[in-house]
Amino acid sequence: MINVTPSAQEYLAGLVAKKDFECNIRIFVSDPGTPRAETCLAFCKTEESKDSDHEIKYEKFSLFIEELSMPYLDDAEVNYDKDNFGGQLTIKAPSSRVPRVGEDASLEDKVNYVLYSEINPQLASHGGNVHLQEITRDNYVVLQFGGGCQGCGMVDVTLKEGIEKTLLEQVPEIKGVRDITDHADNENAYYK
Repeated sequence: MINVTPSAQEYLAGLVAKKDFECNIRIFVSDPGTPRAETCLAFCKTEESKDSDHEIKYEKFSLFIEELSMPYLDDAEVNYDKDNFGGQLTIKAPSSRVPRVGEDASLEDKVNYVLYSEINPQLASHGGNVHLQEITRDNYVVLQFGGGCQGCGMVDVTLKEGIEKTLLEQVPEIKGVRDITDHADNENAYYK
């Protein structure tokens, strides 16, 4: 799953040892399965670990992996490279921005997969993009447009004839699509 290189283990153990409270390290992905995904490391006090966390024990610390983030950390690597200025800690998580869309995937992951694999590449040709804001309790997808789509005169057609049609076909659990974008600002709109 996650490879923490020996140099990274040594570096992280040194950071934990310098703290004036007992702690370990936590790894998680914020906004997993989206282009905004970020893989993060944080100190984790003993009382902050959760029963659902996956724990990897190293010689001088434990690494706690957030359960929700686990599938997005497949093949991840934490490395520390020493250099003339001290060194640099790097985290590579090639699966962090890829939605997991198996049979048991969440509704959010299924919608994000369609948005980022099919819809956004088409919108990019007009300098636009769309991202999932939320899914309501009654399964409506709430979207936020950006780039050339914000303020575009064709956004209603794009929303109903393109995005909603595609999402309803590929994610039949949803009821429809709503747009919360403020289209009054049309300075960069593709069609005015």
